[in-house]
Amino acid sequence: MLTERQLFLLKLLVNDYIKSAEPIGSRAISKRDDVQFSSATIRNELADMEELGYLEKPHSSSGRVPSEKGYRYYVDHLLSPAMLSKQEMVDIKKAFREQYYELEKLIQGTADILSDFTNYTSIVLGPEVLETKLKHIQMISLSAETSVLIIITNTGHVENRTVSLPKGIQPQEIEKLVNILNVRLKGTPLYKIKFAIDREIKDVLRQHLSQYQLAIKMLNEALSYHPLDQIYYGGKTNMLAQPEFKDIDKVLPLLNALERKDIVYDLLKPIGDSRIHIKIGQENDFNEIKNCSVLTASYSIGGEHLGTVAVIGPTRMTYPKVVTLLDIVSRSLSKSLTERYQGY
Repeated sequence: MLTERQLFLLKLLVNDYIKSAEPIGSRAISKRDDVQFSSATIRNELADMEELGYLEKPHSSSGRVPSEKGYRYYVDHLLSPAMLSKQEMVDIKKAFREQYYELEKLIQGTADILSDFTNYTSIVLGPEVLETKLKHIQMISLSAETSVLIIITNTGHVENRTVSLPKGIQPQEIEKLVNILNVRLKGTPLYKIKFAIDREIKDVLRQHLSQYQLAIKMLNEALSYHPLDQIYYGGKTNMLAQPEFKDIDKVLPLLNALERKDIVYDLLKPIGDSRIHIKIGQENDFNEIKNCSVLTASYSIGGEHLGTVAVIGPTRMTYPKVVTLLDIVSRSLSKSLTERYQGY
């Protein structure tokens, strides 16, 4: 357990290192106006925190820098979200007031805002789910227990899904089910299908199907929508300006990794219930990202998760400002999308 003095010094050292990118020595800390401890006291406290794993020395004669354990403690217990300047708030509000006539431009604009304001790399997973609506459903029987559900969208996309039929449901009930879906759900955005089943046609199914509860469960599983997200980048080469990535041998694997969809999808998948999720250094699963921190937030419509907004930078990241920006930008994107699509 860290003492109050150690907590104070850890927060101070992390903040100073984030700004300077240079190891912090006890003498430099003792010269600060807000520090009342002697250089010797500070040196002993920093040595204790190094022994506990919160700090480390790049070289034996250098000052100290935060370890990944130190950063983790900092973001979990010591981080206070930054206040943005009035001009920054004005610029963000102005950006989201722009009349984007294409969803793609709105999502790309979000990525650009984040990269411009943080000077790191931003990524937004932007699904086409909002533009994709149900056109027609067919169900073809394979056996008494299994059918193929064919989903056709307004964009011409056709998808086949194998579904297990509820026991006891009759072929004529399946036909009724498909007819009801086509009448009631045609033109519904795919992300709203499950909502529409639960709120709008559940009573209709109850009237026509003896096994309606099992049928609803089958539909919710079969019609769950997992779009192939588009990936939008902002400031991809911003990493080159970071001192940690001046070595081309370090930055090239990172830039190559960000081109791989499997890596990006894994980095940006929603985790847990926290508003902002932070993965630091070795907490990332891919070697190419081990020197980075990845901060993510979700955006949504009516609580329905649609995509993820992320900022990627060195572990020496300005966490307070990035956390604030991610929160404001993801909420602004959700609000903008809700206003745009609330009539659907």
